[in-house]
Amino acid sequence: MSFNIALSGLNAAQKDLDVTSNNIANVNTTGFKESRAEFVDVYATSLLSSSKTKVGDGVLTSEVAQQFSQGSIAFTTNSLDLAITGNGFFATVPGIDSLETSYTRAGEYKLNESNFVVNSAGEYLLAFDVNSDGSSSSVALSTASPLQIPTSSGSPTATKEVDIKMNLPAGDDVPSFAFDKDDSLTYNNATSVTIYDSLGDSHVMTYYFVKTAANNWDMHAAVDDQLVDLPGGVDLDGDGINNATLEFSSSGDFIAQVPPTITTAALGAAILSNGADPTQEVVIDFNLDTLGPNANEPTQFASNFEVTSLEQDGLAVGRLTGIDIDADGLVEATYSNGTAQPLARIALVSFANEQGLTQIGGTSWKESITSGDPIAGEAGSGTFGTINSSALEQSNVNLTTELIDLISAQRNFQANSRSLEVDNDLNNTILQIR
Repeated sequence: MSFNIALSGLNAAQKDLDVTSNNIANVNTTGFKESRAEFVDVYATSLLSSSKTKVGDGVLTSEVAQQFSQGSIAFTTNSLDLAITGNGFFATVPGIDSLETSYTRAGEYKLNESNFVVNSAGEYLLAFDVNSDGSSSSVALSTASPLQIPTSSGSPTATKEVDIKMNLPAGDDVPSFAFDKDDSLTYNNATSVTIYDSLGDSHVMTYYFVKTAANNWDMHAAVDDQLVDLPGGVDLDGDGINNATLEFSSSGDFIAQVPPTITTAALGAAILSNGADPTQEVVIDFNLDTLGPNANEPTQFASNFEVTSLEQDGLAVGRLTGIDIDADGLVEATYSNGTAQPLARIALVSFANEQGLTQIGGTSWKESITSGDPIAGEAGSGTFGTINSSALEQSNVNLTTELIDLISAQRNFQANSRSLEVDNDLNNTILQIR
């Protein structure tokens, strides 16, 4: 019997050494969770035997328990490197249409040839669909799908309005000649802004200001060097093209404009010759406030011509320039035209009993009967932790502690070996009795 007891001690010590060695081997494995060998004594007795004199039958390994404590966070330069601070796992599948979900804390992700976010094993990261405002449409794991970064460009937006804020010089003289956009002597000042058509193509819109009398100005507009009509305006030049008029008070306050809303006529196919929408019109907004001076209005002061604000609401075609991932897992694409588009929200999954998960290698786990069903949700909500972009969770192995455990397991192995030797010597002594 003593042989079996010593042998069970050797097996237990060997298991402890194996577990400790595995922890040490994975000290630099991203998302790795250390394990701990847990042992129980073996005690067997019958109803008719005396438990008072029963010694015990050795030791057994009851479980190699995983320890899901938080690993330290290491920051990187890759925006697709993800780390969870707190509770939760990333969910991955081996194929786009696969339902075989595995779970991991390792966040080393990259794009594959189809722009899907995958790990080094080629497994697809799951995410929830989101609405245009970034809110999740569903947080059920069954509705999550592989996260794909779109290769398409940000959609262009045709310019609908241009806001202008400026100062027109009060001391300027009235030009002596009729307006001619090609002759700078026939107008006092000019400024330009880039606008966009429905296809995202850019066009230069120019505004010419001509002083017609004290406190009165005429404004002409041109797109790509072609004068455009401003319906409801005034044709002061007799060229058949209506212009806007601006009126200022003696204190330089902007008090009136004709027409009340300055809008270009449809730009037409002559200007938009690239196939863009020819019915595009552009509102020229001077932010007239009839109640009195307003900081957003033009002024007419005894100062130089100065444009302090010239903004338009159109957008060119945008090219994907980057991916941002918030702490709540929202994935947002940014484009070169200054727009941002929410794409999806990374799914997190938790379990009632994390230690019940089944290890499958590759720093991944699968659910089991003892782990309970997966519960999906958003990062930062409920009991779920937050997501750090450009960061990785390191192994939670404490190397110093493991080395001490290694020495302890080695001493335990040596002691059981010595016990086995003593048992062997006793048996040899008995066998040599004559």
